[in-house]
Amino acid sequence: MALLEILGLTKNFGGLTAVHNLNFHVDSGELLSVIGPNGSGKTTLFNLITGFYEPKSGRIRFNGNEITGFKPHQMARHGIGRTFQRTTIFKKNSVLENVIIGHRLHTRTGVWGAIFKTPATRREEQKVKEKAREILTFVGLLDRENQTAENITQEAQKRLSIAMALATGPKLLLLDEPTGGVNFEEIDGLIELVKKIQASGITLCIIEHKMRMVMNISDRVIALNHGEKIAEGTPQEIAGNEKVIKAYLGTRYVA
Repeated sequence: MALLEILGLTKNFGGLTAVHNLNFHVDSGELLSVIGPNGSGKTTLFNLITGFYEPKSGRIRFNGNEITGFKPHQMARHGIGRTFQRTTIFKKNSVLENVIIGHRLHTRTGVWGAIFKTPATRREEQKVKEKAREILTFVGLLDRENQTAENITQEAQKRLSIAMALATGPKLLLLDEPTGGVNFEEIDGLIELVKKIQASGITLCIIEHKMRMVMNISDRVIALNHGEKIAEGTPQEIAGNEKVIKAYLGTRYVA
């Protein structure tokens, strides 16, 4: 069953068409990877799905509901979480505080409760901390909860950005280059984390350039070029697709 449906989606920036008449779906429980050369429209697509951009035309349906034109906070509340190509964290805050900030989307504390620290507020704050620590345990960062986020490694910052997205309670998680800037030896750990997220029941859609990761984790792959879908299929089908090889992989594919 399709959790996310993209129907005829188009986005222009002046005379440039970044995404053109795009159609695809993400089934509940699967991991779909989106590949393509730089400038092919991948991040623009994520910005459309999460409400940072409004489409010129087309529709976005999520969990059976029309969500076209919703704002980012509305998308998050409906169950769409994301990370960004450039790791977005609060560098001066602790690792734990970063996850708590992500979790605030789901707290019910009102302004007066926050000011006067009512019993209900204190109980909720304790629950939020407990949940944040559960998420840090899940992503392998609990031992760094009190460290300032800017002082942890790039790989750990990637894990933290994923933890912040998980704190919003997503049904669908969009990961924009989760291994970007991470050295070769650290990729396997992030691959295992992504697999763990999928095994927990969260549906994933991933933008990724490292074909080793795409081939290892994907149920399906779609390839974009100049804002259009040029191929869709299993990792093996995509690896052997002539259009993809020409547009993105070069003259030969190396696993």
